[in-house]
Parts: sequence; structure tokens; C-alpha cells
Amino acid sequence: MSVAGQQKDTRNVMASEDSSARTLVTMTIDNQLLGIPVSAVHDVLGPQKLTRIPLAPDAVAGALNLRGRIVTAIDVRKRLGLNERDESDPAMSVVVEHDGEPYSLIIDTVGEVLSVPNDRLERNPPTLDPRWRAVSNGIFRLDDQLLVVLEVDRLLETEAGLAA
Repeated sequence: MSVAGQQKDTRNVMASEDSSARTLVTMTIDNQLLGIPVSAVHDVLGPQKLTRIPLAPDAVAGALNLRGRIVTAIDVRKRLGLNERDESDPAMSVVVEHDGEPYSLIIDTVGEVLSVPNDRLERNPPTLDPRWRAVSNGIFRLDDQLLVVLEVDRLLETEAGLAA
């Protein structure tokens, strides 16, 4: 799935998801490949104009208007204490829901939708960076890289309370 400043709705992919496989929207942050269950993704957005929120935590990049709804934008790099993204590279966003509220996760790039057999899901290895381990519920070993399954609720549990 590739997006260039447009919105994509991934809900139609959910119909192909079955219990023997996980269908994940892939993305990268700081060269790490991540996946979020397609059923958790509401929208994929290109670069967006954000409105700054005074006194918000550092990881809250601002807010955006998505079809009349105010969406809190979370900079995942800042949330996890990673290096800041090069400003010359436009950021992408994946819109998810947490506790009934929409959140835009600001990421580096959006990849494709992958279906991976559930029996290939592994526990987080001890060598996985602790920042990723804290927000992941497992990994898939792909041919050429590690796919970390992002647990959105874990990522947002602290930020949601602070941003509300």
C-alpha cells in the first residue's frame, strides 16, 4: 500500500482475514519494520497539517481534522525516545482508535498489507530493543527482516491519558 498525500481506507481488506493468518498493515519507523492489524487501522494518510496543542506532552505532535473529527497526532519516534525524523522526509500517518478516540500515529513510511500465518508469530526476542519490546506483542521473521507487531493500546496507554 503506497500513499502520496491521499487517504486510503483499509477496512475492505478485513474480509480476507482468517483465523489462521494475521493481516497486517506494514510501516517503518527509524528503519524498523512494524505491523498493525489491518482491523485496527481506520485510515492511512499522507502528510497532514497539524494544529499545535499548547502544554501537550512532547509526543503529542498536534491535532488534525479528519472528516469533521478531531484526531490527536502522536509522534511515535518521540513517544519511544527515538531519533527525530529528517524534516525533509514527509511523514505518513496511520489512524487508529484507542478507548473510543481516534489517534493518528505519525510514522516514517507505510508499506504493504501482509498476511502472515499465525503459527509463525514468535515471542519478542531478548535482543529486541526494549523500546520496541514494550509496545510489541511478538515478531514475525520475514525473509530479509524482522517484523515487529505493534500493540497500539500499549503504545497509547500513557499518551492517551496525558492528551485527554
